[in-house]
Amino acid sequence: MCALAAATCPVAAEPLRIVAFGDSLMAGYGLPADAAFPVRLEAALKAKGYDVRVIGAAVSGDTASSGLARLDWAFPAGAETAIVELGANDALRGIDPKVTRDALDGIVRRLKERRVEVLLAGMQAPRNLGAEYAAGFDAIYAELAKKHGVLLYPFFLDGVAADPALNLRDGIHPTAKGIDLIVARILPSVEQLIARVRARTG
Repeated sequence: MCALAAATCPVAAEPLRIVAFGDSLMAGYGLPADAAFPVRLEAALKAKGYDVRVIGAAVSGDTASSGLARLDWAFPAGAETAIVELGANDALRGIDPKVTRDALDGIVRRLKERRVEVLLAGMQAPRNLGAEYAAGFDAIYAELAKKHGVLLYPFFLDGVAADPALNLRDGIHPTAKGIDLIVARILPSVEQLIARVRARTG
């Protein structure tokens, strides 16, 4: 019936698109595809009644600078929201925090120009790099969230980092259980992200 009278039939709303833009922590390094962060987050949101699609746009090994370099072609056109999780590889390589900050600043700024609502997921530097490096690196995320008025989840690996039971043998990448804990902890922040989009679109 609607096929014959499309002009008078209601159009079904498209699912809200959330782009998971990050590195191997989001990409599900060492895990089955159905255990990766985007898949598990989408399942958790749908279980709470949200009509969403979480799009995986994470690349293992990415630094903040390489994320910025691929943003324009890798970020799906028209997506409304993004969770940006980058910087872990910068810290592991001891990259100057100013370089990381400038790259993340560029990512968030470009997404805001596209009217994308952003949740910035923070990272923490390994403490063996020294107190000065850690202080400079760790401060990046809160500073940028305040500057751009975006949501902040202070530490993506909260509750998972350094726990052998929740990480693969490399001690860096979460297990499936680790991913599920990350999803559970970040979920309220993602719900705030969705609420921002709803408030904007009415």
